[in-house]
Amino acid sequence: MQDKAVYEQLAEKLEIAGRKSQIVPRILEKLLDEAEARLVLAAAPPATVEELSAKTGIDATKIEAMIDPLFRKGILFKSRKPDGTRYYRVRQTLQLHDSTAVMNDPPAGMLDLWKEYTRTEWAEESRVFQVPVLRVVPINVSIEPNSQILVSDDVRNLIHQAKNVAVTKCSCRAIDGACGQPVEVCLQLDRAADYSIERGTGRKLGTEEALRILETCEEQGLVHVAENKQGVGHVICNCCSDCCINWTAMRTGVGKFASPSRFRATIDTDECNGCEKCVDRCIFDALTMTVDGSFAAVDEEKCMGCGVCRPACVLDAISMQVVRPEEFVPA
Repeated sequence: MQDKAVYEQLAEKLEIAGRKSQIVPRILEKLLDEAEARLVLAAAPPATVEELSAKTGIDATKIEAMIDPLFRKGILFKSRKPDGTRYYRVRQTLQLHDSTAVMNDPPAGMLDLWKEYTRTEWAEESRVFQVPVLRVVPINVSIEPNSQILVSDDVRNLIHQAKNVAVTKCSCRAIDGACGQPVEVCLQLDRAADYSIERGTGRKLGTEEALRILETCEEQGLVHVAENKQGVGHVICNCCSDCCINWTAMRTGVGKFASPSRFRATIDTDECNGCEKCVDRCIFDALTMTVDGSFAAVDEEKCMGCGVCRPACVLDAISMQVVRPEEFVPA
């Protein structure tokens, strides 16, 4: 009989600001046997095989055999240094969600538990983030020509500047997928690409194939989302409105997990014919029709600056204009 306490202890280590989950320990039970759970619990700070053996009492030879399966599950990570390799555990629940959702051959019932977690616990947990974890990146159409777009604002430049690119499943649609949108569209750059390829969850891409995936996502109305930090991030998600956890907190009124881009959609009322295609395409309910239905209007508070509305407009009545200062820098 498994000792449930070890799973509860590990779940507590993954908590954000002390929020206690009823579901994460059950997910960990699906993923780990008791010895694996004890090993993962000991893997912080990063430690060598010998150090992990001393901390857990598990024979070093057995630990060496356990490491690769835990790495492939997305629970144990490697830190390669000149003096040897150290191993460290997944740091928080969000990272556990993203890494385990795309693992090969997930254990029966695990994805259903993640779906339950998303629907019942995630909105409250996401509110503890003081700074948005992600930011929306506008699609590469009709951006004001004098905006001097930063590299970090141009999703195609992120691809061109990356040394290595891979694609994995979208973790949220791997868990849910009710929307029917493409699943293998999460782009990994540089170190993240190397990690996903080594782990066996990523497929290496050339630049042209990566750009075609971006085009497909834009055609499908998916929103580009990158890490909220300077320079080239490690992941470009392509998010839908139904499955992706990035918008959950916004809908429940408990804060923004994702930051808007530096841009906002604007409508040329002289060109707009009131077809409502952009209204149907906006996943943030930021576009509505005027009372008389003659043209679309933008709610500046709701617009995330993704540009997804733009391809729907055959009359080029929508443009993207800079609304944040040029010195704006992601967190």
